Amino acid sequence: MGRTELGLLTGIVVALAIAGAAAAWTTVRGATGTTEYTIDIRYSHFDPSELSVPVGVPVTIVLRNRDPIDHEWILGDAAVHERHRTGTEPVHAARPTEITVPAGETRRTTIVIDEAGSLQYICHLPGHEAYGMVGLLVAGS
Repeated sequence: MGRTELGLLTGIVVALAIAGAAAAWTTVRGATGTTEYTIDIRYSHFDPSELSVPVGVPVTIVLRNRDPIDHEWILGDAAVHERHRTGTEPVHAARPTEITVPAGETRRTTIVIDEAGSLQYICHLPGHEAYGMVGLLVAGS
């Protein structure tokens, strides 16, 4: 492979990497009028680890677990997370801000944040928070 071909191939790889990174932050208007955000779970980390969402608007969070182990996505304030650190709920499905995501599966939840501010999303399965499974959701106007 000559220098010209190698340079072209390198340029294509870089462009694809940039496009892939931008896609992680892209929002899409769904048929129901909600905005969708995708959070990938890989190597026991959330990607992206920070989201900015509008206040008072339905937002659908798509959680894709690409790990071979289960995870959870718990969104809330400090009191919510303290309760989950010492809690005993093995599975979450009843609340839109508390979702269990089995290994290799995808879950969707729709939430509305009523006030501007920040909330954390954390996986409280044993050792996951300490390993870095923490993210920040910032609700703005």
